Amino acid sequence: MRNLLLLSLVCGHVLAQVPLPQPPFMPQNASLGAIPSTGGVPNTQWSSLLGNLLFFYEAQRSGKLPSTNRVKWRNDSALTDGEDVKLDLTGGYYDAGDYIKCTFPLSSAVMSICWGATDFGKGYDLANQTPYLDDMLRWSLDWLIKAHSSNDTLFVQIADTNLTDAYWGGDQNIPEPRPSYQINSTSPGTDVAAGTAAAFAACSNLYANRVFSSSYSGPATLQNSTYAATLLEHAQQLYNFATSAPKVVYQQSVPEAGVAYPSSGYGDDLAIAALFLSWGLNSTSLYQQAQTYYSQYNLSSYQGVFNWDSKTPGLPILFAQIAQANPSFGNVSNWQTEAESYLDGVVYGGGEGYSTRGGLLYYPSDSEDASLNPALNAAMLLNRYLPLASTEKRKQDYYNYAKGQIDYALGKNPMSVPYVVGANPNSPQNPHSAMASGGNNISDINNSPPQEAYVLYGAVVGGPDKYDRFFDIRADWPETEPAIDYNAPMLTLAAMHVLNDTSDPFYTSLQAGAYQRPAGMPCDAAYTDGCGGPQLSEGGQIAVGVIVGCAGIVIFSLVGWWGWLSWKGGYDPCHY
Repeated sequence: MRNLLLLSLVCGHVLAQVPLPQPPFMPQNASLGAIPSTGGVPNTQWSSLLGNLLFFYEAQRSGKLPSTNRVKWRNDSALTDGEDVKLDLTGGYYDAGDYIKCTFPLSSAVMSICWGATDFGKGYDLANQTPYLDDMLRWSLDWLIKAHSSNDTLFVQIADTNLTDAYWGGDQNIPEPRPSYQINSTSPGTDVAAGTAAAFAACSNLYANRVFSSSYSGPATLQNSTYAATLLEHAQQLYNFATSAPKVVYQQSVPEAGVAYPSSGYGDDLAIAALFLSWGLNSTSLYQQAQTYYSQYNLSSYQGVFNWDSKTPGLPILFAQIAQANPSFGNVSNWQTEAESYLDGVVYGGGEGYSTRGGLLYYPSDSEDASLNPALNAAMLLNRYLPLASTEKRKQDYYNYAKGQIDYALGKNPMSVPYVVGANPNSPQNPHSAMASGGNNISDINNSPPQEAYVLYGAVVGGPDKYDRFFDIRADWPETEPAIDYNAPMLTLAAMHVLNDTSDPFYTSLQAGAYQRPAGMPCDAAYTDGCGGPQLSEGGQIAVGVIVGCAGIVIFSLVGWWGWLSWKGGYDPCHY
């Protein structure tokens, strides 16, 4: 590794990123998201959305900000990260609405984005967003390279979750100390080591232009063979670490990491790392290792979500992509059957998810903390699988179902809310973000300040509750918190739509005022007041009261009439 890093320093120009546009892309005012475009490809509204989604990552940056920083309300922050272990661990991204940096969800998001940019990368090119994709990926990957400080050492979290959760304020007074947590040969973490290896390998494939199939658009134009080689070396080292060390979930070695992002297992991480590496190294033996993991850990029976913790639903699709591209690796039809078993369960029913009344794919438990993420990840997998579908009917049904989830997320829902901040006048106004809020009162974050200080453009928020209700309450983190992994599937989906969709995102049909906050309170981990279901408005409650009151008067009158008849004539209603 040292020789490769030295070569990188000597040949710095080889590693130089794609030049950023001048003037830079900046998000448009939300009001323009209510104006339909003139259509065509690339569609300007989809291109704008793609740019906004990437812009969000810039708002989440930690460390010393570059001169090209576009988010003017952000500042340099957390400049001492790593000092406790005598390393430079500055940089990277804050994971969500607070100030911790977490390797497991970051590596998952980066893997997903690189996989998407390999399949639908020309969408970034058409939208002129490839330089910002490159910028975003390098800000992530360069930090992960720092975090992988030696062959068998990986830093998995920076800062104490409980300490940062107790702070609500800007990026210049982040509480300290910010401890650095690591896995190593004596305290391993199979899942996060393999998951980070998968991210490095997937991104190496992107930068090396290793195309799966001509059925897809092909990678974004950011090829760099030297950077691809650096990433591939880190991927191999971490995979070797994951497979040679004792197999444990990482919170067993680093309990602090389990507070925010506990892992449920490592079989899926091992399998997906082996798969991306098999393609990067042209290795059938690694492909076979991935098959072994798939069987060994009984991953075939899984019918749950695809997210930072579970990559299992993506495995049959990636197996099939590689086998289709090079039949010497495996039998593509076997993996089509496996993939369609899962995807049929999503689209036709039979899986663990169900559709809400408004049409959102919802998984009990997993969707409760962020309802949109499972649905958008499912839509991403469905669209990726389309060129591999065994029948035209499946291809059309999968496409229609995925489109329904995307439309829901972009405003075609009972609330008329596009769940991307700054996209439209009806977008969320109160994302759960300590940075963007401008407040400093942890005990009253809903009113400190009453209006969000900064627009967190491009942030995909958690989403509605299981009753399709969205309350736009800042403290309601399951509904309003953004996160780096929430944006990942929407990026791939937006790039795909830039490629071939002449029609606008649904939200351009929504005029200001379409969203009206529902009555009652949410039903989620932050608020349980509304878990009895949707509540009536004040007018509805009055109407029900009138009806119940009238019914009571009628019943009382009938009882009185019966009593009067009985008294007058000995009438007995039980005898005729």
